[in-house]
Amino acid sequence: MAKRTKYGQLKKFDGAEFRRLTGVKRQTFEEMVVILAESRAKKEASGGHRSKLCVQDQLLMALEYLREYRTYFHLGASYGLSESACYRACVWVEDTLIGSRKFNLPGKKALLEESAKEDLILIDVTESPICRPKKKLKMDVE
Repeated sequence: MAKRTKYGQLKKFDGAEFRRLTGVKRQTFEEMVVILAESRAKKEASGGHRSKLCVQDQLLMALEYLREYRTYFHLGASYGLSESACYRACVWVEDTLIGSRKFNLPGKKALLEESAKEDLILIDVTESPICRPKKKLKMDVE
């Protein structure tokens, strides 16, 4: 009997539902899987420890962690792993994808350069007087 995977359950979703659930398009997900599978093959060829989850489920778990802010305890309960195994898998997925240079974000300098290119918008705010009611004076009542 084939092992059921969480990713196997997502195959029935169309593109929009898949993106809504995972946060990425199916094509992007598949590109990430290719990068992770290559890295995992190298890791296992050098005698690395074999994971209980397939690459697709590891990526799905990391996306759930990043998208839904689920705790490692909840992820472990969903995937049948310990908290530490979930942590290691999520960190491995993040580091591998960032190391591939295909899915990393631009650095702080690039963001600062882009923000310097923004158009300048000036708004004329002139001060105008506002009529406010005068405070009532307290009357001494004897």
